[in-house]
Amino acid sequence: VLDNALKGKETANYEFPLFTSNGKRVMVLLNSSTRRNVKGEIVGVLGVGQDITILNEYKENLEYKVKNRTQELAFQNDEKDKRAAELAIANKELAFQNDEKEKRAVELIIANKELEFQNNEKGKRALELVYAKEKAEESDYLKTAFLANMSHEIRTPMNGILGFSELLKTPNLSGEKQQDYIRIIEKSGHRMLNTINDIISISKIESGLMELDISESNVNEQIEYIHTFFKPEMAGKGLKFFTHNDLPFELAFIKTDREKIFAILTNLVKNAIKFTEIGSIEIGYIQKEGYLEFYVKDSGVGIDDDRKVAIFERFIQADISDSRAYEGAGLGLSISKAFVQMLGGELRVESEKGKGSVFYFTIPYITNQQQKMEVETDIPIDTQGKNLKILIVEDDEISDLLLSIRLNKISREIVHASNGLEAVEICRKNPDIDLILMDIKMPIMDGHQAAQEIRVFNKDIIIIAQTAHAFEGDKEKAIAAGCNEYLSKPLVIKEVISLIQHYFIN
Repeated sequence: VLDNALKGKETANYEFPLFTSNGKRVMVLLNSSTRRNVKGEIVGVLGVGQDITILNEYKENLEYKVKNRTQELAFQNDEKDKRAAELAIANKELAFQNDEKEKRAVELIIANKELEFQNNEKGKRALELVYAKEKAEESDYLKTAFLANMSHEIRTPMNGILGFSELLKTPNLSGEKQQDYIRIIEKSGHRMLNTINDIISISKIESGLMELDISESNVNEQIEYIHTFFKPEMAGKGLKFFTHNDLPFELAFIKTDREKIFAILTNLVKNAIKFTEIGSIEIGYIQKEGYLEFYVKDSGVGIDDDRKVAIFERFIQADISDSRAYEGAGLGLSISKAFVQMLGGELRVESEKGKGSVFYFTIPYITNQQQKMEVETDIPIDTQGKNLKILIVEDDEISDLLLSIRLNKISREIVHASNGLEAVEICRKNPDIDLILMDIKMPIMDGHQAAQEIRVFNKDIIIIAQTAHAFEGDKEKAIAAGCNEYLSKPLVIKEVISLIQHYFIN
């Protein structure tokens, strides 16, 4: 595949076996294409692989059943011919044995009933085979549509990132143009990150690794935050944006998973913006007995009746045609539905084609007697002039450079290591290091082992783990290895500064 790509040839629907880390053999369907720079030179290969083991097993099982049923039908036909021969013999016997006429007549009736039953079974099996064939064809179609969708959702923002990164190299480029290109690169990066996060979320849901993090949250604050966040985007499309809170602020505190509520509302509002060109969007909730019913209402394109169930399935949008007018991986509603069910509620839709849609979901109204006000404040980058000696352990040069720029204002010196072994040696020679930002997945020695080695001779140094894996249990593994805190990539600078303030200022 790589040789083909380097020759400028794309690979389509290439199947090959692959062994996982635990030795399981799976079949993978690979599609790949080349990436070229503005000069037409090949600079990379983009591949999308899908595990088709279950599909292949299903096909093999279907072929086996068809073959087995064909043999059964052949056997039944032989039995039918045999029975016909027996009837012929019986007719001859009737001609010579009148005394057994009634007995043979009864046998003929029984034989006819058996043949009728066999014919009915044959028709039933034929319908089952037709249905199985249609399901296999549908599975093939969904597989192809998914691969095309993922390819589109990854290629499109990557095209923006690579293309405008190249344009930034243009000589004598004005500052205004530079900022425009940077904004496009940033927007493309966020879009790709959303696609990756959706795939990770749906993988966690399907594998049962997604868990709830219950805490107290004020739903009025969340509604207001979403209104503030999306209002500029809606204003840019000329849409009006309304909110409705059914409870006063002091009664809007509930016990729930704040992040999942935010994810559900965000997905629904994003969908509303995507499918609404004129009119308005409204977000809010109503208190009912024992629960809150949230809703997101839009005046968009609406949904056909025959698509109202399908849109909650994975990788499916309201319009399944190949000529897609809207971006998205088709995972948002599926993830939202799973989150709502985890929270003990239900997600439903009311819609009329051409007149808009209303998505409703419910969550239990569980409150604490103690009511409190929480005010979020921005964290200043300048941590009161605290000068720190910081070790950045990172094998990715871009991530290292980004952290160095962000932390320059609060450090007197920044030291760099590209793997865990190098980090251990630097810490031995520099006992005055205050803080380590430790990447977990690195060559030679990973972050977990490096943290364990450092803790042998330095118990006081602050180690903050940072990783792009971000799966369930990673935080616990990092803490157990000796890290003080854990952050998942992409890093939010406010979270990094907040942790540094916690350990070095408070």
